[in-house]
Amino acid sequence: PEGDATERPLNEYEVASRLSYFLWSSMPDKELFDLAENKTLFDHGVLASQIQRMLRDEKADALSRNFAAQWLNLRNLADVRPNRKIFTDFDSELRIAMEHETEMFFRAIVNEDRSIDEFLNADFTFLNERLAKHYGIEGVSGNEFVRVSLEGSKRSGVLTHASILTLTSNPGRTSPVKRGKWIMENILGESPPPPPPDVPPLEEGKKEAAKLSLRERMEIHRKDPGCASCHTTMDPLGLGFENFDAIGRWRDKDEGDRDVDSTGELPSGETFSGPLELIAVIQKQQEKFHRAFTERLLTYALGRGLEYYDKCAVDQALVLLKQRENRFSALVEGIITSDPFLKRSRFRELR
Repeated sequence: PEGDATERPLNEYEVASRLSYFLWSSMPDKELFDLAENKTLFDHGVLASQIQRMLRDEKADALSRNFAAQWLNLRNLADVRPNRKIFTDFDSELRIAMEHETEMFFRAIVNEDRSIDEFLNADFTFLNERLAKHYGIEGVSGNEFVRVSLEGSKRSGVLTHASILTLTSNPGRTSPVKRGKWIMENILGESPPPPPPDVPPLEEGKKEAAKLSLRERMEIHRKDPGCASCHTTMDPLGLGFENFDAIGRWRDKDEGDRDVDSTGELPSGETFSGPLELIAVIQKQQEKFHRAFTERLLTYALGRGLEYYDKCAVDQALVLLKQRENRFSALVEGIITSDPFLKRSRFRELR
C-alpha cells in the first residue's frame, strides 16, 4: 500500500496470478492474461465463469492433489511404516494405491462440483484390483482405477479411506487417540491441547495389562484427571473406527482375537455403533465441518495462516456455500471474491 494506506486492491494481473496458482498451481493461461489486459477480469460474471472454467480444466488436478495433501495430511503417508511382521500385505504399491484413491475421490468432488458434505458421506470411491481386494470388494480387476459404488458396504467418504486410517495408526496397531485427534483437527476444526507433562504413554502399562483390550487400557488411561478432558472427546471418535485395522482393512476381531467393540458415546450424549453410525453423528456437526474446511481452503488459497480479521471472509464464503447447496465451486468463489484474496495488507507485510 502507498502512503499511509493500510491496504490496497490487487490489480488484474496480480489477481489472475493469484487465481491461477490457487486453482492450477501454475501461471495464468492466455485467456486470463487477455482478461487482465482488457481489465474485464473483475466483472463478477466474468470472474465467476473463469472459476467454473478453471475448475473443469485438467490443470485443476493440482488443486485436488496439493490441497488434499495439505488438508488430509496425505503427505505424511509416505513416512508411515506399518510393522511388516504384522502387516505382511503392506508394501509401496499398496501405499501408492491408497494415496491415489483419496486424490481421485477429491478430484471427483471438484470436477463434478459436488457438495463438500460428500467428503463424509459419499457412497462411491475409486479402486484398482489391489486396493479392492484389500477392502474385500469384488468385481475390480487390473491396475487401472475405476469408480466403485460403496452402497451396502461398511465404508463412506474419506474417513474410511485406507490412506487416512493408515496414517492415523501406530506401526503395530490402531491408535484411537490419533484417529480421534485427526477428526477433531481436520474435520471439526478443534485442536486439543498438548498432553500434560509426565503423563506416561499408553504403551508403558501394556505389560501389566496384556490381557486387557485396547479400549480397556484406554479407560484406565482416562482416569488420570489431566487426560480425561481431551480423551473424553478424542477416544470415542477414534474407537468408532476400530473395525478398521492399522492399514485400513475391515476386521471383526482385534489383535488379541477379541470381538471389536466400536460402540461409543460422545460428550453430547449421542451414541453410535460402528463407523457408519459415527460418521452420521459427525455429519450432524455440519456447521463445524463447513467452517473448518473453509478455513483450510482459504489458508491454502492465501499461502498463509489465518488471522482474527479473516473471520469475516470465512463467514461470507459460508453464506455463499449455503446458498448454493454446499457445492465446492461456491466455496471457491466465496474465497476468490473475498477481501483477503483480492487485497494486500500493510499490516500483514510488516508481520
